[in-house]
Amino acid sequence: MSNSKTDLSFVRSEMVSAMPPPVNDSGVVGWMRRNLFSSVSNTILTLIGVYILYLIVPGTLKWVFFDAVWSGQDRLACATTAQGGELPEKWKAACWPYVGAYFKLFIYGRYPDAELWRVNVVLFMFFAGLIPLAMPSLPFKRENLIFMLGVFPVASFVLLSGGNLDYNGFLLPEAIMSPSGFKFWVDYIILTAIIAGLVFAYMRATDSEPTKPALLTVIAMAVLGLILFVMSVDFGLAPVETSLWGGFVMTLVIAVTGIVAALPLGILLALGRRSDMPAVSLFSVIFIEFWRGVPLITVLFMSSVMLPLFLPDGVTFDKLLRALIGVALFSSAYMAEVVRGGMQAIPKGQYEGAMAVGLNYWQSMRMIILPQALKIVIPGIVNTFIGLFKDTTLVSIIGLLDFLGMINLSHSDSNWATPVQAMTSYVFCAFIFFLFCFGMSRYSIFMEDRLNTSHR
Repeated sequence: MSNSKTDLSFVRSEMVSAMPPPVNDSGVVGWMRRNLFSSVSNTILTLIGVYILYLIVPGTLKWVFFDAVWSGQDRLACATTAQGGELPEKWKAACWPYVGAYFKLFIYGRYPDAELWRVNVVLFMFFAGLIPLAMPSLPFKRENLIFMLGVFPVASFVLLSGGNLDYNGFLLPEAIMSPSGFKFWVDYIILTAIIAGLVFAYMRATDSEPTKPALLTVIAMAVLGLILFVMSVDFGLAPVETSLWGGFVMTLVIAVTGIVAALPLGILLALGRRSDMPAVSLFSVIFIEFWRGVPLITVLFMSSVMLPLFLPDGVTFDKLLRALIGVALFSSAYMAEVVRGGMQAIPKGQYEGAMAVGLNYWQSMRMIILPQALKIVIPGIVNTFIGLFKDTTLVSIIGLLDFLGMINLSHSDSNWATPVQAMTSYVFCAFIFFLFCFGMSRYSIFMEDRLNTSHR
């Protein structure tokens, strides 16, 4: 037997170049194996789905694009005329000239043509402020947020309506220094002092720092007073009644107002429902359950038809304003439950840790709890936003002609009346709604991935 030992050790002197992953586990093939053909049942379902797409997609593309009519002046452009006759032998596919003829009505409604530049300025400000705000890599987020939440709403209201509001004669008069105007401002200052005092007392009772919230309340009331004053100034713009608003602009106004108002109101209601104070908790529960138990169409009907019956003589509110308030309150109740679900998903240790480092209630909510809770429920928040955006079509029940309402209104024109008119307009409407809703859903996925800090 030999005593020699064989040295089996090996030291690599140079790195081996990385090999590409297997073809069957990466790329399109790998994705299809994992998601479409991972098992026998999934394979059968995939084949059934492909067969259904084969039955639907070619005919749809043919009707929408390939056989569609793209130019014409009236309804006969979308028909095949019988030889030697004037009556159409059969109707073709989608009639897109009809959409082109009514495109301005679909977007702007019955807004006066001479004032359309005001709507275009509002749309430009909206997208010019929203796009940079939605891109995390761009700077000046705080300034952009102040513009979108402070400057843009007031500027868009003045541009769309013309401003110069008299508030039915009981708020800001034409002459700010008149006796009635002076009395209004004195009453407004007294109301501000009362609200600030209540906030101070509440924060003091909850062992929080009361000075800063009271000061913020005074600043908020001052800003509100400034907004009321700006809306009463005559900028020389022709007034445009909200009854002339409509189309996609009306849809954006209702959706954006509801979305912007629903999130902060929903957060406050969620905090109120989880509050230890019985009065606040009871009020929040009643509010949330009431609005969640009533259909939105009933809310709109009550705000349009029943609410004016309970107001004193001579006191009126614009129909669009009543609809906006109803939509905002309705959406805030659903948003409150979404936010409350996120807060309940936070481990109890996070609350205890916030108290252990000396944070009071509002500080712990602002810096510890709410950031985590809102990140968890991003899908639910965006789902509520998407539902609200689609529910704007219900305002047609109270006579507000939004995007879908204008499309239905155009069906009464005999110049374009064809069997394919309604289908063409609804395909166009569905495409626009899908574009915005799909965009919101993809952006929510992007934000989820960006804010995901879990370790897998």
